[in-house]
Parts: sequence; C-alpha cells; structure tokens
Amino acid sequence: MSDDSNAAPPADEPGFAGFDPAPAPAAVAPYRVLARKYRPAHFGDLIGQDAMVRTLTNAFAAGRIPQAWMLTGVRGVGKTTTARILARALNYQTADGGGAPTTDLRAFGVHCREIIEGRHIDVQEIDAASNNGVDNIRQINDAVRYAPVSARYKVYIVDEVHMLSTGAFNAFLKTLEEPPPHARFIFATTEIRKVPVTVLSRCQRFDLRRVDASLLVSHLAGICRTENVAAEDEALAAIARAAEGSVRDSLSILDQAIAHAAGTITLEDVRSMLGLADRARVIDLFEALMKGDIASALGELRGQYDAGADPTVVLSDLAEFTHLVTRLKLVPEAVKDNGLSQAERVRGGDFAQRLSIRILARTWQMLLKGLSEVKQADRPIMAAEMVLVRLAHAADLPTPDEALRMLRDGSGAVGGQAASSAPRPPSGGGNTALAARPVLASANPAPMMTPAPRAQALPAVSVASLEDVVALASQNRDITLKLALERDVRPVRFEQGRIEFSLASGSSRTIATDLSRRLKEWTGQTWMVAVVNGEGGATLREQAEAAKGQRESDAASHPAVKAVLERFPGARIVDVRDPRAAEPDIAEAAPAADEYLPDGEPLFDDAEPDFDGIDF
Repeated sequence: MSDDSNAAPPADEPGFAGFDPAPAPAAVAPYRVLARKYRPAHFGDLIGQDAMVRTLTNAFAAGRIPQAWMLTGVRGVGKTTTARILARALNYQTADGGGAPTTDLRAFGVHCREIIEGRHIDVQEIDAASNNGVDNIRQINDAVRYAPVSARYKVYIVDEVHMLSTGAFNAFLKTLEEPPPHARFIFATTEIRKVPVTVLSRCQRFDLRRVDASLLVSHLAGICRTENVAAEDEALAAIARAAEGSVRDSLSILDQAIAHAAGTITLEDVRSMLGLADRARVIDLFEALMKGDIASALGELRGQYDAGADPTVVLSDLAEFTHLVTRLKLVPEAVKDNGLSQAERVRGGDFAQRLSIRILARTWQMLLKGLSEVKQADRPIMAAEMVLVRLAHAADLPTPDEALRMLRDGSGAVGGQAASSAPRPPSGGGNTALAARPVLASANPAPMMTPAPRAQALPAVSVASLEDVVALASQNRDITLKLALERDVRPVRFEQGRIEFSLASGSSRTIATDLSRRLKEWTGQTWMVAVVNGEGGATLREQAEAAKGQRESDAASHPAVKAVLERFPGARIVDVRDPRAAEPDIAEAAPAADEYLPDGEPLFDDAEPDFDGIDF
C-alpha cells in the first residue's frame, strides 16, 4: 500500500479551498570572495610581474617553450594563477579548431574556462604537500606517456613542490629531463632553497616579486570602484602595508574590511580590525623617543596598548618608520610614493633632514633586538616599555665617533652620562638626536635630557703601584677591571704614566685598552699601557695566595697551635688574622686563668704573634 501522507489534499476538502502552494525560492548564487572573483585570467591581469610577463611573451612569440617552469615567491603573489595562465596559453584553441600557443589570451578559447577553473582533464593540479611520495610520482611517470584527451598539451602543475621527498625528486628527474613532446610541467614553491639543484637545472625559473604597496593601493581602489564600495586612500594604504606585497592577502583583508565597516572603509576601521597602531601616534612616539622624553613615550605606548594595539606591532611600526626616515634621507624622491600617508610624507621628510644616519642606524638595531625580546616575553607590554627606555636613553648618548672626539679634547664625560653635542646644520654629518635641537626640545624634558656639564679638572691621584690601580678601580666601582687586574696581570714595569705587563693564559686582550681609558678618566692624565711578551711577576692574586699560605704555615708551626691541632684531630686552619692590625687602639689584655694549657703553659705567648680564626 502506498503512503499518501505527503500528497497534496484535494481541493474540495474543507479548509483547503483555493490552496496554492508557494513557489520554490530561486537558487541564490554562492558568494565568491574577492581573491577568487578577481583572480587574473590572462597575463594582462597580473600586476607587479612585468619582467616575467615580458620574458614569457617573447619566448612564446619565438617558439622557445621549455618543458618545465619553476615559479617561486612568497604567498599570494600569483604562482598558481600564473601556472594556470601558462596552461591556458599552451592549450589556446579557437572554436573553429585554429590557434597556437600564445600569450594573447584576452578572448577565451575552447579550453580556457575549464583550465582557469581548475577542472580540465588534461591539466592536472597536484598538491605536493599531500602527494609527496615515490608512488605518487611513479603514477605521473606512467600517465605522462599517454597523449592528451582533448587539449594540445598535458600540463602538470605541482604546487609546493619543495614538499616532495628525496626519493620522489629522484624519481622525477628522468621524466623531467626528457618528457614526451605533448607534456609540460609547471612547479610552484615558496621555499626554493629546499628544491634540489638537479631539479632546478631542468627548469626555467621565474621569481615572482612582492607587489609594491603603491601598485596594490591602485589595484584595491579599482576593485572598490567595481564593487561600489567607498574606501579612504589611507585605509587602502594600511591594507597594502599589512599584506606585505601579497595580492591575495590584500584582497582577503579588503573583503574583511568591507564586512567590518558596513559602509565606507575608514582607516580607523582597518586599524581596529587588524589591531594596528595609529600611524600618526606611532610618529608621535618616534618623536618622543628621539627627544629622549621617556615619560611621553611610555604614556603614548600605554595609550596605544589600551586602545588595542599589540606591543609587537607598535615596535614593528616604529622600525618600519625608522626605515622610512632613513630611506627618505638617502633617497628624497621616495616621498612621492603613493603608499605613504600625508603624515609620513611631511613628518618623515622633516625627521630625515634633522636626524643623522648614525642615529637612525642605532635606533634600527635596537628596535630589531627589542622586537625579539618582546616576542619571547611573558608580558610583552613590559618588555616593550623597557625597549623604549633604552631607546630614549640612547637618544642622549653620543655616537662612537663623537665619544672618541670627546675623549681626545675633553669636551664631555663618557664614562657616565654623555653630554649632548651642540646643534649642527641638518644636512651636515654627525648631528645627534632631536633632543639636541631647541626647536624640538620637550616642554617638560626628562632629567636625562639635561646637558651634562663640561668635564672638570680631576684632583691629582697618586698611582705608584699596581695595588694603587686596583684600589682606584675599586673606589670607582669598576669591579670587572679590578678582578682582571688581580687575576690576569703579571707586572713587568711600572712608572708614572707607563705600565707594562704580561697576561696570564686565557685572559682578555682588551685589558690594556680598558685600563688606559679608565686611568685617563680617573687621573686626568694620559697613561701608556702595553702588553709585553716577557715573563712578568706574580699576579696580585698569586701574591695574596702565597702570603696566605705563608701565614698558615707560620701558624701551624706555633707550639700552641700544634698542641691544639694534636688535641683535636681533624681541626684545620682556615684563616690567620692579627687582631692588633684590625683594632690597633685596643690594648691587649693579660691571659685569663682559663687561657692556659693543662701543663701551665700560656695559650698565647706575648713574644709571639697572635693568631685568630682557628676553626675546630
């Protein structure tokens, strides 16, 4: 018996008079993301790869078509897309059966649409990440012998070819070197260094470049016009910078920004969506650091952090702006770059005129090191603040050549806080950071921005022996130099203004240079310090150990100490001290009644030195 429960009720049944079922809704076309919707279909659509397009165009025109291509580049620059366009160019055929391999693909041919959509039977796309074994390559070697079904060439597109195993690469070599005339291979990879040279030598290689930011901005603006989406130029520039030269990444971010903004795409929308720092605020932070105004710099960083900016991104943007200022200083025409915002053009050019290359290079190096520290830190914001502290402090320090000049002419102190150099013309070499320029001086400068006074005449210091030098190092709290002098220096000759010594094995070779510089700072006189090859005397540490050994030997030979050591087996002498030397103003007291040995002999004889510190 059939089941009629789902059948439509008869029209004459009560309650169903005139029943008209609703029509089925029309099929809604699925949404296609911008990266797929605007995927290039011919060489004219590719952006930023003019050199490759010109080479391929000339090669096809001359009939010089190789058996294999190797396409390499970062993600999203068009490697797989170029491979499909190449497959289309190889198999271009008109409806009437004519046509030949060509790069003029503006009109679609018989096989073009299927190839572009990745569903042509003679164009096989293979993912080497999941098909990387010898058996997979053996299947290709077996299938490549057969002629194509409908197209002119069998084309094998192998994506991420660097993922193939060593055995798979070796299995590919013979087929790749001498393929059938109807077969062509196109490889794509992001890790060209992992591809064996035996494979590279059999392919024609093309390096697809990162797309310039200005070109990306123009490309995104054209897509926005086509999609009827309003977007600020600075918002598109921020998207292009975040994409880092990848067209696919830029389209994915633009797709996200359209949904996020639900209207006109503004810079604030892009910044909040990606967690980026405000570009103008990054420039303000850079200016505060160059002034040495650490309070303003820390406040600005904390404000950006509270607004949602990642500390790593803030430091990365600082490094990027430092690079921009350096570039503008060396190549002023770079200010015309369309990818730059108005603030970057105006203020970046101003900084480029007023900061020296030395300061910019130092800032760049400190930011690079600071970035790695922030990425590894458990609390990135704290690590970022410490990086800013170092940067602001370094803004008030002289560059190495200025420090040497100050040492030579005594124009400022180098050991402690360096003095800011006098302002020099912006275009001249060697100007210090912005803090030295009155026009950019902070309204409430940090204490470190106060110029250090000129070096004062140092009081005369008597240095007559190596022990005096060690005492001077200890007085100035240079513990590293003090320990090196005691441990590694074997004195050969010592006189006023000149020291000669040899070094113990394994010691630092910079002791002489460090000692000469420190003596100049401490005494105000120039000292000639030299390391000689001759045999020197004992080091101060060796002399101290020898003296200690002699004292312990003398103590052990004393009758009273010998009696104690014999009375208490296992007792040993750990130190020997003279209490009269330690407390010269305290008179010695006569031995008490309990300070005699059992035979009536005093424990300490006044005619002998006293020994303290015997450990039982």
